[in-house]
Amino acid sequence: MPAPPPTHLDLLERPLFAAWATLDNHGAPLVNPMWFLWDPDHEVIRLTHTTKRANHANVRRDGRVALLIWDPDDPYRYIQIRGVVQSIDADPTGSLHEALQDRYRGTIADVSDRSSRVVITVRPVAYKVRDD
Repeated sequence: MPAPPPTHLDLLERPLFAAWATLDNHGAPLVNPMWFLWDPDHEVIRLTHTTKRANHANVRRDGRVALLIWDPDDPYRYIQIRGVVQSIDADPTGSLHEALQDRYRGTIADVSDRSSRVVITVRPVAYKVRDD
């Protein structure tokens, strides 16, 4: 598993939005803005979703995904991550969603869809960066 370039680690560590791409049942890309959490100890990305949305069905069918995270101060500086879904784990307490709310908003609101929450863990297989 490749390591992310040190020059762009800040984009993984900061609470920035990622454009997350999955493949639909016809092989077409579906892209959504997503909160994410970089796990530096395991070098994986964790996202939360519900089992009721298209992205969940997409990654269960085809685990190939991509994320693009750009610097809001310099949108031409970005890191692109191509990866595969390593696991999809039930999160009936909504704990990752709560952690992401705190990370991105600084507050935690009720997670009304706890029973259908999952944690999607993505293992990067390639990185591409740009900083000019």
